[in-house]
Amino acid sequence: MNETLKVLETRRSCRNFKPDMIKDEELKAIIKAGTYAATGMGKQSPIIIAVTDKKLRDEIMVANRKVANWGEDYDPFYGAPVILIVLAKKDVPTYVYDGSLVMGNLMNAAESLGVASIWIHRAKEEFESDFGKDILKKLGITDEYEGIGHCALGYAAEPAKEPAPRKENYVYYI
Repeated sequence: MNETLKVLETRRSCRNFKPDMIKDEELKAIIKAGTYAATGMGKQSPIIIAVTDKKLRDEIMVANRKVANWGEDYDPFYGAPVILIVLAKKDVPTYVYDGSLVMGNLMNAAESLGVASIWIHRAKEEFESDFGKDILKKLGITDEYEGIGHCALGYAAEPAKEPAPRKENYVYYI
């Protein structure tokens, strides 16, 4: 089977990561793949914030947990040591789709390299808050961006589960 198709069929969301940091060359390759996602009219509206600093990762985790009203013992990033935050420029009509394609590229590239991933939501709410706005300000990002998602990355602590059977009537041919 073609390697790309194999990756698309075998990638699963990971909900239990080892604490080990992923290799720098793997991280760079995953990020590069994200930058090659298709975007409406080639406008490249998304940006990626790569978080490898544990202190900041944990602060973002707390902010994410607060948005969802989860208890203090819960890690919505499942222990992943790396968080890639995808945001997209609000004034581009296709920004949500553009950012979603970046997320897909990140997750599929990770799978191809043996790195586990999961899409975690609530980036929109985080970056509408003063906490998120402060991160953008510190990075010198002044345009209006909306959080699309977090791509949590790391090495899986357990094997991936088998895929669920594909639903009936998934595809209609005309």
